[in-house]
Formats: sequence, structure tokens, C-alpha cells
Amino acid sequence: MSKGSAQKSWPGYRGRTNPRRSLFYKYFVTLFVAAVVPLILGAAIEASFGYRDQRRHISEVLQAEARGAAGRIEAFTDEIRDQLGWVVQFPWVQGDDDLHRVDALRLLQQVPAIVSVSLLDETGTERVFVSRLRLNRTGRGVDMSADPAVIGARANKVWYGPVQYQHESEPYMRIAVAGNLPSAGVAVAEVNLKLIWDVIAAIRIGNTGHAIVVDDYGRLIAHPDISLVLRGRSGSEDFGRIKHLLGTTSGRAVLTGDRGSPVVALSVHVADVGWTVIAMQPVLEAFASIRAALWRSAFLIALGVLTALALAYWRANRMSGPIKQLEEGVERIGTGHFDHRIKISSRDELEQLAVRFNEMASELAISHQKTVRIDRLKQFLAPQVAELVEHSDELLEGQRREVVAVFGDLRGFTAFSARAEPDAIMAVLREYYAAVGAVTTRYEATLIRFAGDGVMLLVNAPVACDDPANHAVRLAIDLQVAVQSVAGKWCAAGHAIGFGVGIAMGMATVGTVGYEGRLDYTALGNVVNLASRLCGLAKDGQILTDPVVAEGVRDTIPLASVGKQIIKGYDQPLEIFAVAQTDTPPRRPDSGPRPMVFEAL
Repeated sequence: MSKGSAQKSWPGYRGRTNPRRSLFYKYFVTLFVAAVVPLILGAAIEASFGYRDQRRHISEVLQAEARGAAGRIEAFTDEIRDQLGWVVQFPWVQGDDDLHRVDALRLLQQVPAIVSVSLLDETGTERVFVSRLRLNRTGRGVDMSADPAVIGARANKVWYGPVQYQHESEPYMRIAVAGNLPSAGVAVAEVNLKLIWDVIAAIRIGNTGHAIVVDDYGRLIAHPDISLVLRGRSGSEDFGRIKHLLGTTSGRAVLTGDRGSPVVALSVHVADVGWTVIAMQPVLEAFASIRAALWRSAFLIALGVLTALALAYWRANRMSGPIKQLEEGVERIGTGHFDHRIKISSRDELEQLAVRFNEMASELAISHQKTVRIDRLKQFLAPQVAELVEHSDELLEGQRREVVAVFGDLRGFTAFSARAEPDAIMAVLREYYAAVGAVTTRYEATLIRFAGDGVMLLVNAPVACDDPANHAVRLAIDLQVAVQSVAGKWCAAGHAIGFGVGIAMGMATVGTVGYEGRLDYTALGNVVNLASRLCGLAKDGQILTDPVVAEGVRDTIPLASVGKQIIKGYDQPLEIFAVAQTDTPPRRPDSGPRPMVFEAL
């Protein structure tokens, strides 16, 4: 049955020529009839104008506050710079270290933010150090000529260092000022930035808005809540994020603030020290005025929404039936009922979805049947034969082709099975079959059958391969190695069991034989008989080949002639060759040749 006829066979099929109305069209018309959209558009336009005006006003307020804070911070740093410049206005003279120390002490009294100051001479050597927290010292000290503060001050007269946190809490910064004359040296001061808190704490934007100061690395320098500053680097992640977001939006944005709520923020850069002042106000407070306008429209919108909800509920009830059918159909398909079909007559996307669902179910049924057939064939045929039977009808017919027949047989197995227990016999056969099967699969050969302790393999049929003779001999070598590896364990258990292989190459008739309930893929011809006879002549660990195989592998695999032998069914003696192997175990004296267990074909 074709796909089209299969679709028309299930009940309720209406074809694809019916006019189709989309779900989008239905809901669009329904909600517009409810007059929700005009009301929402009116409220949105009013809110848009109000939001634009309010945002412009907020930006002006934030910018004014941020610029004011930036100016006060610049005044703070300028005062420190000027005071430092005052202590380096005179050159260093021998014996006047105490005078410079007095100047440094006076500086600490005049500028409370300075924690310590180092006065260096023209060579960069520390001559005076005074501090509020550490011991003062006078006289020649360490050489600080390579210090970044000294290098920066000599290059630019004034140098502002990065913010550092002492004890991972309080923010500090170093400021260095060089004298107008090289002989006046350099003054390096360590400044406690907590005092900037007075500048930031005084800023109030609305009821809850405030300002903060961060450096170029996003570390917090000043905040109205001084405890956040004293947390040091551990409390600066959110502020670094805010600075980064403002940097990517031209200095102003609506974003999540440091307290987890959305805020309107604006930043101003303090050029001298490389800091950024960020003024922010909560969105709820900043846009409180436009919320009143929205509430004025809320009542009318609520009426429209209730109407729309009623219509949507009615439409949803109309949809629930088809959706439940689809859900049930998916569940039944998932449990293997591929013949299940869905009937939906809504003349929209749901009906088209049902059509697609039924098409999918049909394809799944076909695929499932195909998989079942292949799996059943694999129970009786080699995997590659089963695949070809499914995909090619030609394999079902007999054909003549050149094949390589490989026979293998256990030596000493008859004597072993006569005296061994059934469990031991079956254990040996399981290991034997597993070893043979692994090699056969690896070489993609066709395992025709197991017959007791004998096996028959085909190479180049039904799947063709390059250089079949060489392929078959290498398969036989690996087969000997695999079987001999498990035979060693059998011998250790007291079972004298070996393995011999015979190989022949020639034309044969190949195809499937059997009856309706059982099929076998096999080969018929002299080449099969010859391979069986050679296997019967092979000793334990030996691989015997006919002249055709020997000619095909003479340049790649070493062979040795074992002389001419009279083969049953042949008028003239036939020269036989043995594969020269060095990696198989030595033959046991009692494992000589014996005939194959199944009849020659």
C-alpha cells in the first residue's frame, strides 16, 4: 500500500484540500474582538512618553550628583597633592634630615587622610619616614629609585597608585609628588581612602538613591555603607559588575544594583586617579510617577483582559480534546501500537499535526517490521547475509562466484567427548565458538555453520573483498592463534585437544537453501570438498592450502610445500602447502589428522 493510500485509509481523513485557518488567526481575532489590544496600546503610548521624560529627568539628576561627587574627590586628591608638593620644595642638604622630618610631621597633622609619608632625596634613597601606625625613622634608608611611585612621579610630577586593601579590608592608595627641582627629591604618601566616605555619604538621590566610587579594576573605594568598603576585595564583585555593565552602555543603564534590586545608574570618570563615580537610584522609586498613569489604565485593561480570558478559556476547551488525543496517541505509539491513528477535524494546524502524526506512525510501523525481519534473519544467517537478504533480492537466487572456503576442526575432540562430562564438553565448545566467532566477525567473513567441533567459513561471499586469498589466510592464522590460546588452558586441564585448518579457493555455487521456516546460506562445489579434505589432513596447529591459495599469497605470507597428496575425489595427486607459523604452540604427538565430522558437499 502506498503512503497516500495508507493515509486515506484511516477514519476521518479529509485530505489536504480543505481550507485551513491557523491557530494564530483564531486567537488574534478573538483577543482583538475583546478590545484588549487598543487599551494596551493606549496605556503603552502614555507610559512610553512618561518613561522617556522621567528617564531624561533621572539622568540629569544622577549626572549632577555624580559630577559633584567627582569634583569633591578631585578636590580631596588635589589637596593631598598640593600638601605633598609643599614638603618637596626645598633641595636636600647635608644634615637637614630633621627639618624635613618636621615638615613631614606637620603634613600628617594638616592632612588626616595621610597615614604615612616617605621623603626621598634626588637619588631615590629614603631619608625620612613618618607614620601614624609605624615607627618613624630618619637617615639614609632603602633605595626606592626603582619603585613605580618614584618612576611615575619623576616622569609626570604626580603619580596616583592603584587602590590596595590593607588586611583585606580598608582601602589605601599611594600618591607620589616630585619636587620642581631634581634635587628636591620625591614625597610618597600612603592615603587612607575611608575619609572619602564623608563625600559619598552626603549624596542622597531621592529617598534611597546613593553614589559609590570604584577604581579601574572594579574594587569598591567608597560607599554610604562603610561596612561594604571594609570587606575589601571580597565585597567588590557586584560593584565591578556594575562598572563593567555601565562601561558597555556609554555610562548609563538600568541594571541589577549591589543590593539585588534593579536600579538606574550613571557613571562619571575621575580622570586624575582613574576612579569612577556611580550614582544610582532604585527603579521603583525613579519611575514611581509613571506607575500612577499605568494604574489609571489598569481598570479598563482589567475588563478587557477578563473578556479575553473568557474567550481564551472557551477556545482552550475546544483545543483540549485534540491535544488529549495527540497525547494518547504518542503514549500508544511509545508502547508499540504502531497501528494507532488519530482523528482530528479542526481544519487548522492541529489537524495537520494529526496527519503528520499518522504518517510518522506508518513509517515507524514499516521500520519496526523491517527491523524485526532483519533480527529474525540474523538468528539463522550471518549478520552481513541477513542485511543483504533484506536489501537485495538477488542474494536469494543461486550464483556462481569465486570463493575461499575455510574449514576448521578440533583435534582429539572425539576422544575427549567420549570420556568427559557433558558440562565440560559444553564449556569447551562455548569457549571454542566464542574464539572462532570473534575472529570471524573481525575479518567480516561468513560463518556458514558450526557442526560439532568443526566450522565452515566463506570469504568473498556474499560480501566481496579485495585479495580474498590473502584475507582468508590471515583469517586462518588469527583463527589458529585464538583457538590455540584457549587450547592451552584445555591441555592444562588434561584435555589433549588441538586445532587444524584447511583452505581452498575456486568457483562455487552460493546462495540460500532451506524451507519457509528455516534458511541457510551455503556454498556448493569442489572447492568446498577440497577445503574439507585439507582440514582433515591438517595436524594440530597446521594450516593447509591448495595451490590456488598458495599462488595468491606467495608474495605476502611464507608457505612451505608438504608434497603431493592423493585427495579423495581427485584423479591426480595434489600438491599441498602449509602456512609457516612460528607463534602457535607445538603439536602434541596424539593430535594427528582425523577426518572432518560433516560430509563433504
